[in-house]
Formats: sequence, C-alpha cells, structure tokens
Amino acid sequence: MGIVNSFLSPGQFLFVFLSMIRVALMGTGNVAQHLFEAFLNHSQIEVVQVVGRNKKALEYFGKSTKTDSNAKFSEKADIYLIAVSDDAFPLMAYSIIGLNGLVVHTSGSSSLEVLPKTVRRGVFYPLQTFTANRTVDFTKIPICIEAENSSDINLLNTLASLLSNHVISVNSEQRSKLHLAAVFINNFTNHLYFIGQQISENAQIPFDTLFPLIQETANKLETLAPFDAQTGPARRGDAKTLKKQLRQLEKSDFKEIYTLLTRSIAKTYGQKL
Repeated sequence: MGIVNSFLSPGQFLFVFLSMIRVALMGTGNVAQHLFEAFLNHSQIEVVQVVGRNKKALEYFGKSTKTDSNAKFSEKADIYLIAVSDDAFPLMAYSIIGLNGLVVHTSGSSSLEVLPKTVRRGVFYPLQTFTANRTVDFTKIPICIEAENSSDINLLNTLASLLSNHVISVNSEQRSKLHLAAVFINNFTNHLYFIGQQISENAQIPFDTLFPLIQETANKLETLAPFDAQTGPARRGDAKTLKKQLRQLEKSDFKEIYTLLTRSIAKTYGQKL
C-alpha cells in the first residue's frame, strides 16, 4: 500500500483538477452525511443529487441539492457514490444499471465486485468512524481507493485528494483486512471503554476520571509500536493481581473477555500464568 501517484501527465492532471467533479450520492446515513458536508466545502465538487428511501432523512440534503426518495439516479454525474450498508447492496443494484459515470461504494469489507460488471466500478473508502453531529477533519482521514482502470483511479485520486492528505490505492483483499484491523482498533476498543465505564460508575467514580489514561494510551502509539507500548499485570505476569481483578468482575461476559485478553497478552510476551 502507498500514497497514490498520478497516472496523468502534468497538463492532464491540471485539467482534471480545474474541472468540476459532479458527484451523485446514494444513502442518507452517517457516512453519506459526512461525505456530503465535505463535498460541499469544495468549489471543485458539485453534488448534483442525493437519492435514498428515507424521505425524512433526505430533508437534510434537500436544502443544498436535488433529492429523490425512489433511490433512482436521474442526474448525470462523473461519480455515483453508494454510501449504504452492505446488506442494502442487492436492493440498489437496479438503481445503477445503465449509468455512464464511475460507480463506487464506500464499504471497507465488501469487494469491488459486489457492483455489477455492466458499470464502471470502484471503491471510495474513508477509513474513519462517523457519528451523527460530530465534525471530523477529512484532511487527516485516509481514503482508500480502487478501480479497474488507470483513468478511473486518477478520477478517484483527484476527488479524494480534494478532501484528504492521505490517499491510498489498495485492492479489495487489502481493504478487507484493513477494515478487520479497524474493527479491533475502533469497535472492540470502544466496547472495552463501555465495560470500563460500567466498572467505574458501579464504584461511583466518574468515567471521565479515565480520560487522561485513554488519551495517553492513544498518544504514545505515535512514538511506540503497540508491542512496546503494552503495560499492565498480564504483560508483567502478575498472577496475584489478575486473580484479584477476575474475582471483582460480577458479569460472566466481562469475566470471559478479561480472561481471553489476559491470556492473549500473556502469550504474546511469553508469560505463564
């Protein structure tokens, strides 16, 4: 993997950047909303239409562009961007047949091949967690792109580069593994935050007492590899502390998670517990 380099000559590359990129968007969820706002901030990107089935959700987009609640594209675009859940892909197939522009999805785990062969197809995957009513800095978000020919790669590179300083060309297998890594780093870690919150609040201690620790855990990864950054009783083989903490856990699910992670850490560092 690496930062994308242009396949165009300097003159062609300049022409692409000076040209308006017309984007049509399918979807009304968090990813669609964040991409929509990011696109609106760039004069070289025009969002010509947003389509979806949720009329209420479409009101958010209708203030700035055309919308269609039949999930059917009617406007001509350079890029048709599908920002729906993976489960909805089969339902949207009829909406993109016959489109002349480049059709891309935003999924991390789905192959480029989930899109019909009858269209020019690609992937535009921003590697970030998106939450309603939270602003993100797109310049810092890695955007993973994929397409089947160099001209479409260049088009996606141009669009992505208007938003982000970190554009990466990856194939479907690489992106799927990157998404898996993101699940561990983001989704699983956030669940551990939830467990930590339950434990601290059950002890009548505010969860924000742990915020400095959370921040330092993330910050030190800028200078240390995760292997070197690991601390704690499992890392040092402190069996007495581990047994005490396991007894303190009241929920069986929490006990299972604690035991599994403890074993994994101990095995990683050659500790026998």
